[in-house]
Amino acid sequence: MIREIIATGRTVDAAIDAGCEQLGLPRDEIDFEIIEMPHKGFLGLSQTPAKVRVFKEEPDAEVPETSEKVPDLGGKIQVAQQYVLDIVKAMGLDQVTVSATQEENNVTLKINGDVSGVAIGRRGETLDALQYLTGLAANRVEGDYLRVIIDSGNYRERRRNTLEQLAKKLAAAVIKTGRNTTLEPMNPYERRIIHATISEIEGVTSASVGEEPNRCVIISSTNPRPQPSGDRYDNRSRNKPNRSGSRPSGGHRDGNFRGNSGNNHGVNRDNRDSRDGNRNRGPRREKPAPYKESSKREVAPAEAVNQPLYGKIDL
Repeated sequence: MIREIIATGRTVDAAIDAGCEQLGLPRDEIDFEIIEMPHKGFLGLSQTPAKVRVFKEEPDAEVPETSEKVPDLGGKIQVAQQYVLDIVKAMGLDQVTVSATQEENNVTLKINGDVSGVAIGRRGETLDALQYLTGLAANRVEGDYLRVIIDSGNYRERRRNTLEQLAKKLAAAVIKTGRNTTLEPMNPYERRIIHATISEIEGVTSASVGEEPNRCVIISSTNPRPQPSGDRYDNRSRNKPNRSGSRPSGGHRDGNFRGNSGNNHGVNRDNRDSRDGNRNRGPRREKPAPYKESSKREVAPAEAVNQPLYGKIDL
C-alpha cells in the first residue's frame, strides 16, 4: 500500500515540507519525486512553483478471510430429511435418525441407527433409488438446486474402496493380456470412480458405452497385442472329427498326404482293377422265384393214413 500526495511550493524543499505536513509524516520517513522544477516567467514577472510527489510505502493490512456465502438451502434440506425418515420408517426401521451435512450445494444425509441391509439393497440399489427420489422431492421447493447424497453404515466409502481395487485388478489383467474387458452395468457415481482410478494407471484407458440403465465401462489397453489369424482356428475346426467319428472331406488328412502322390495313384489303380474284375465274371445268377403255395391240395392215399408214424424196429 502506498500513501502519496502531490505538493507544490516556491522551492523543491518547500513543496516537500508541504507534502510531509499533509501526510502527517516526518521528512525522514517519506520518499519524494520531483515532477516540475520552479522557474520564472517572461521578463521575471511571474514564477511557476515547484511540484513534487511525496509518498510512503506501507505494508498491506491483513484482510480477514471471509468464508463464501453458503446458499440458503435450509428448507430443501428439511424436506429431504423428512422424506428419507418417512420412507425408512415405512420400511419397518423405526429406531433410526437422519443427519444432514451441507457443503455448498451438496447435502449428505446419513441414516443412523439399527439399519439392516434392506435399506441398502443389493450393491446399494435401494440406497440409490432412495437418493434419486429424495433429490426429486427436495428440489420441488423453490431455490437453488440441491444435490442429495444418502449414505448408511458408511456404505459409500466401502463401495468406493471395492471399486478402486476392482479397477486396479482388471487393469493389470488388461495390461498383461492386451485384451479389453467389460464391467457390469453401473450407475454414474460408480462409473466415475472406475474412470478416476484407471486414469492414474499407465497403459490402460476406460470409456463408458451403452445406455442407461445398462451403461457400463470398458477398460482397454493403450498397446493392444495382435490377435492370431482366423486360418489357424479354421483349420483346426475343419480337421476335427465330427460326431460320427469320420473326418470331413478335404484337407491332407483324408488319405491324400502331401508329398506322397504315389499312394493316390495306387488307390485309383485298385479301384479300376476291381471294376475290371467285375466285367470278366460270368453271367449273374438269377435269383430263384419266390415260393408260392400251390392252390391244389394233394390228398394222401388211404393206406398211408393207416401206417404208423415209425417203421417196425427189429430187436
